[in-house]
Amino acid sequence: MGQIIGVLSDSHGRWQRTRAAITALASRGATRFVHLGDVGSEQVLDMFAGLEATVVFGNCDDEKPLHRYADFLGIEIKHPVGVVKCGDKRIGVTHGHLPEAIDFLLGEHVDYLLSGHSHEAHDQRVGSTRCMNPGALDRARRFTVLLLEPETGAAEWIEVDECDAL
Repeated sequence: MGQIIGVLSDSHGRWQRTRAAITALASRGATRFVHLGDVGSEQVLDMFAGLEATVVFGNCDDEKPLHRYADFLGIEIKHPVGVVKCGDKRIGVTHGHLPEAIDFLLGEHVDYLLSGHSHEAHDQRVGSTRCMNPGALDRARRFTVLLLEPETGAAEWIEVDECDAL
């Protein structure tokens, strides 16, 4: 069994819901976390303090102050696009609002391409790349996150209950 990644996106400042999502992902074995942008506030970044975490910023983020704060907390930043390794798998990360970032990652032949922005969970293949979106933690009918084990390809979308965020 390889490392399990908890994937979140589009918190838009909803730190309580982000905390509930991280708790749900960790309780299912996630030891590494990726936030795919539209973080929305320093309070959301606080939820990743002390965790193995990577963040990209989205079109709604005030990038410079959030980048400084994430650096202060020791959170890895890959913006606007980056590749993280998990075992022998290469995982492309971006918010999803820049078509050229998606094209770049597909051109890098990453094993996975994780993006947010649309607020809709999806799982599809483009060539040999598995493209996945965890859904959103705000401005969505259902608030969802993704639990991913890249080595095996096992994936589970988890609904974050509004009551868990209180």
